[in-house]
Amino acid sequence: MNEELLTVLEHMEREKGIDKEYLFKAIESALASAAKKIMGNKEADVVVTIDRNTGQIKIVSEGKEINSEEFGRIAAQTAKQVIVQKIREAERDIIFEDYQKRVGTITSGSVHRFEKGDIILDLGKTEAVLPKSQQCPRERYKQGDRIRAYILEVNKTSHGPQIVLSRSDSAFVKKLFEIEVPEITEGIVEVKSISREAGERTKLAVWSKDEKVDAVGACVGMRGSRVKDIVRELQGERVDIVRWSDDLKEYVKASLGPTEISEIKVDKANKKIEVIVPNDQLSIGIGRHGQNIRLASRLIGWDMDIRGKEEKPKVAEEKPEVLANSIQLTPDKELIEVKLTDLDGVGPKVEKILIKAGYDTVDKIKNLSVEELTKLEGLGLKTAEKILKSAKG
Repeated sequence: MNEELLTVLEHMEREKGIDKEYLFKAIESALASAAKKIMGNKEADVVVTIDRNTGQIKIVSEGKEINSEEFGRIAAQTAKQVIVQKIREAERDIIFEDYQKRVGTITSGSVHRFEKGDIILDLGKTEAVLPKSQQCPRERYKQGDRIRAYILEVNKTSHGPQIVLSRSDSAFVKKLFEIEVPEITEGIVEVKSISREAGERTKLAVWSKDEKVDAVGACVGMRGSRVKDIVRELQGERVDIVRWSDDLKEYVKASLGPTEISEIKVDKANKKIEVIVPNDQLSIGIGRHGQNIRLASRLIGWDMDIRGKEEKPKVAEEKPEVLANSIQLTPDKELIEVKLTDLDGVGPKVEKILIKAGYDTVDKIKNLSVEELTKLEGLGLKTAEKILKSAKG
């Protein structure tokens, strides 16, 4: 038993990277607990030591060495149980530390199973979860499919590390560009800002530190090869690459491209921008369901309104119609976005929770169930019911 124990511990240290001394101490502690049970005295002062060279086990209680056949019988079994347990714990810790360092990067795995809308991926040494809230609405997978996803966070649980992935986070698209575009990795081209509606459209603002390198051209690639690979990974999601500028008006023009702009009015005090365009350019500037102006506004980080050149702002005389995409259309055709914070129960804190989960529009929220909302950390039942009632009302 003694020689066998030493051989096993040396193997664990060499093959698993588990410190042999750590295992010695764990076995000594377990044997001491077992000895107390056999003696029928949990309060007894029992010290167990294992000779590091010979593997000889010595049990001392109240200053006297105890020799018992029963101790000998349980020693091997206890040692085996402790080694197996510590191997599992060590492997979990190694996986946790490995993936903790990889938060903010992209990994890949195969679809293993589905759990209440969540996708469990097999990463090889461990599993990861792609929550329903972090999936793109139009993407569909089946068992065995390979998926690339962004490592959002890694949590330590009693069952081992929980690796949470995302395909809907804006950072996923940013990371894809870092992988595809060497100039970004080298620090020549910088991604200044990004706004995204997962599965629909993304706007990416880029800037080059080297005048000889065209930031937009580098991201597009020869004949669009680089951006095509990214669009393919995003299963057809539209990607607009915008040239960043420290000139706000130039930046606004780029963010709304290819819309022709007549005038830009900037309210620096309130961080608001009013964009005036020819009437025939209004629908292009607004985009489908207001998506273009909404993403441009997020990209720049300012509130942005858009209207036709001959159109004058006025108070609506009739009750506006509520469209499915959370945009209200007044009789004079002016678009006004309904913000998340307009919903009952949604303050700045709850708004951050919803956006992080991928529910960044009222339309996405109104199709959820109370159960799905209460799964989000920080949202209680009453708050969830209040939000849904307001969104559907």
